[in-house]
Amino acid sequence: MSKNAVIKGGEFLIKEVEIEDIFIPEEFDEETKMIVDSCKDFLDNEVFPNLERIDKQEDGLMAKLLKSAGELGLLGLSVPENFGGFEQSFLTIMRANEALGSGYSYSVAIMAHTGIGTLPILYYGNEEQKSRYIPKLASGELMAAYCLTEPGAGSDANSGRTRAVLSDDGKHYILNGQKMWITNGGFADVQTVFAKIDNDRVLSAFIVEREWEGVSMNPEEKKMGIKGSSTRQIFYNDVKVPVENMLGKRGEGFRIALNILHLGRIKLGATVIGGAKRAIMHSVQYANERKQFGKAIAEFGAIKHKLAQQVVRTFATESAVYRASKDIQDNILWMKSEGIEHGRANIEGVADYAIECALLKVYGSEALDFVVDEAVQIYGGMGFSSETPVDRAYRDSRINRIFEGTNEINRLLAIDTLLKRGMKNEFNLFEIARLASDSRNEVLEIEGLPYFEEKFAIIKNLKKSILMLIPGISEAFGRKLAEEEEVMMNLSDMLMQLYALESTTLRVMKLEKMQQEGQQLIYRDILDVLTHEVLANVMKSGTDAIVSFAPVEQQRELIGNLRQLCNSVPVNVKDARRRIAEMLIEQNKYCF
Repeated sequence: MSKNAVIKGGEFLIKEVEIEDIFIPEEFDEETKMIVDSCKDFLDNEVFPNLERIDKQEDGLMAKLLKSAGELGLLGLSVPENFGGFEQSFLTIMRANEALGSGYSYSVAIMAHTGIGTLPILYYGNEEQKSRYIPKLASGELMAAYCLTEPGAGSDANSGRTRAVLSDDGKHYILNGQKMWITNGGFADVQTVFAKIDNDRVLSAFIVEREWEGVSMNPEEKKMGIKGSSTRQIFYNDVKVPVENMLGKRGEGFRIALNILHLGRIKLGATVIGGAKRAIMHSVQYANERKQFGKAIAEFGAIKHKLAQQVVRTFATESAVYRASKDIQDNILWMKSEGIEHGRANIEGVADYAIECALLKVYGSEALDFVVDEAVQIYGGMGFSSETPVDRAYRDSRINRIFEGTNEINRLLAIDTLLKRGMKNEFNLFEIARLASDSRNEVLEIEGLPYFEEKFAIIKNLKKSILMLIPGISEAFGRKLAEEEEVMMNLSDMLMQLYALESTTLRVMKLEKMQQEGQQLIYRDILDVLTHEVLANVMKSGTDAIVSFAPVEQQRELIGNLRQLCNSVPVNVKDARRRIAEMLIEQNKYCF
């Protein structure tokens, strides 16, 4: 595989992508579908019948369910066979995460175990550490947790106060400190703990076992949602950590933490798709059953609007997540072909796409929040009752905008990373941005173009709308740009909307080449509605940015240019939404 075949992270803003270069969910093979079916069967048989017991945190139940998943091989999908796993491709792992993502609190526990719990040891551990822990983590004999957050160190993780000091005999690090919001904390046998050695400025990482003397914890936290997930504060009082349990090198902990978070973000993007599809299923089934004014509420236009919007947001998230996952997978495979070892290839293969990971974490978590909120609204008064499934979906969704770095942090991270890569000339961002700014009056015409040519012309105009703002914003704020968080988030929102639209356009175009004539019309409806909304969102975010940095005398011209770049051919989105909803209503489940 040639490196030139792999588009760099963030490079989608300045490059065109062909449909042959992207992956869509409809292309998954039978082996992946079998794994997904196993995940769904497990939820149907073991998790969904026990949701109330899980939410009450029945002693030992969550650990037992995780162990049962281990016996089916579901904890070892990322683990190589020589460590007792069933290593699958990155795309297959993402699809399995989506399938398990509808499991409410259980999905949080299994994602924490298989992701941030297991992967730091798998990717950064030495052979002895991996041999000692990974097979038991893959089988479910041991459970894992990731201990980074502290009471005074949330988003600013490197400001943590947990300390490790080498013992006089040089055999142990003496660990002292406190961690909070630790998922699986109540039963995890193995913990990846981040601490600073002596007066180091950056973190190191250690593998700590729960049974060691000096490890203790508070009672379970009382939470708004994900009530079945074990969340505790953990205390380390003179814990003797063998020197051989340092993970990676001294001072490498912050890098480990950041890289594992990149991976957690893209996986969360897949996980929320499963939750969204389940919430849509409940929404449409209730809408078909509930009767008012002599007919099912699914027949009313206002409900059809809500159902269609749920589908559009979910479909767009899915399109973007699997597009990015394919790029990441290609990057990992290229690194391995160059002789880069397994752990480094996987972790750096994802880190190269930190921009996409951050954007999709935000887009997906906010899509799920929208979907479950509308699900409650469709249920009406019953939606506010804890007896309905949408109550749990609504409460459990909210944490995703905080998990893996808040959405605000991820918005800032995405655009900051993009600009820094441009300044390092990893790709010629600023040169292209200057050209876009100089030629901002030049807008691609979209009237009269064939369907997909029109859509790609819109996408090119949207890319230009972002690029043309970068020089002016950079010049206006200079080195203080990082302090202008509102403007940074404006750019990030534009970038995120663009990526979702381009990904969905590519997917729909590819679907048309795969399907029989006539099958694709509903997907054009989804794309039309999404295009209509993306253009409005980009117009708003761009306008907010312009009035924040441009002199008054330039604002009118820039906003006029932006309006031209956000132009489109009018589409009857009301009828498009109705067609989407009617297909959903007929199938009585998510069917796109």
